[in-house]
Amino acid sequence: MKTATSWSVARVDAATIDRINIRQASRLAMKKAVEALSVKPDYLLVDAESVELDTNQTAIVKGDFLSQSIGAASIVAKVTRDRLCQEVWDTLHPGYGIAGHKGYGTKEHREAIIRLGPTPMHRQSFLKGLYVVQQELF
Repeated sequence: MKTATSWSVARVDAATIDRINIRQASRLAMKKAVEALSVKPDYLLVDAESVELDTNQTAIVKGDFLSQSIGAASIVAKVTRDRLCQEVWDTLHPGYGIAGHKGYGTKEHREAIIRLGPTPMHRQSFLKGLYVVQQELF
């Protein structure tokens, strides 16, 4: 990040993910990130997707493995998300163990949602599956 010409991270909230689906939300986040760059790119390399922009682009399957720039973008996104989990969301929502599981659907995470209820950060589409599993167990 220190040596990049420009970089940007964008997020899409849970309600939007539920409304448009996770794939479209990922594409929207990529679009927002590109639009926020301080330098307009001439060309985009995208991990197995396309971004709705008037910029020439190539979708590369397994792009995070095959392209250093896509791999770097993937790492920046993951590290940013992990830091938010550890430094912000775990404090805002104590008892869920977000700093530990970082939002992944671990057993601890699912049990915390059942015990404490969902937060505004939880996707309703995820919760539907969780409560179906819970009903099957009891």
